[in-house]
Amino acid sequence: MDLNESVVGEFAGPTTGADRAVLLAPSAGADRDAPVLVAVAQALAEIGIPSLRFDYPYRLAGRRAPDRPMVLTAVTRSAAAELSERVGLPPDRLVVGGRSMGGRYASMLVADAHDPLPALGLLLLSYPLHPAGLPEKIRDAHFGSIKVPVLCLSGTRDALAPRPALELAVKKITGPTTIHWLETADHSYRPLKRSGITVEDVITEVAHTAAQWVADC
Repeated sequence: MDLNESVVGEFAGPTTGADRAVLLAPSAGADRDAPVLVAVAQALAEIGIPSLRFDYPYRLAGRRAPDRPMVLTAVTRSAAAELSERVGLPPDRLVVGGRSMGGRYASMLVADAHDPLPALGLLLLSYPLHPAGLPEKIRDAHFGSIKVPVLCLSGTRDALAPRPALELAVKKITGPTTIHWLETADHSYRPLKRSGITVEDVITEVAHTAAQWVADC
């Protein structure tokens, strides 16, 4: 994919009249049509907020391994620019974020010391605080440079972001931060069967909570 070309994505919501819009980046193991991203986009559209879900080049090429960090960074930045142009809003009227890896790269761009991505807020769905099996490698070094409002939607059984560790890490963020805990859900938002909660219930909770937060951001 030529990084100068239009980003391959799915736009939802009104093209005019909104005072904010949302960029939704996918996780490493999914594409823009992941159920939770679709649900968030639909919930946003219902209250008149446009959004753009997009894919990274490796997914479009049918590869499983994510692109190099420089490519992921460049494409996320390009997607934000495309959304801003499409809805006619300045970059600082965009809430940026996404699921797991996508949210992580959005957060790093907002915190970039040399060329920070302007944003109205950060929406982090299952933020991967550390790689699988490597709890000592905490991915929060950039948190202190995040000055915008942040919403984290994480499961109480998320093995990549244990509750005590995530609550400690977000204290580094200087912008107002909210963690919405999803009872018994894991990193993929799957709840325990004995909870009586379904995956669809969790996704609905994520979508409605995210949409309301964006509206109030």
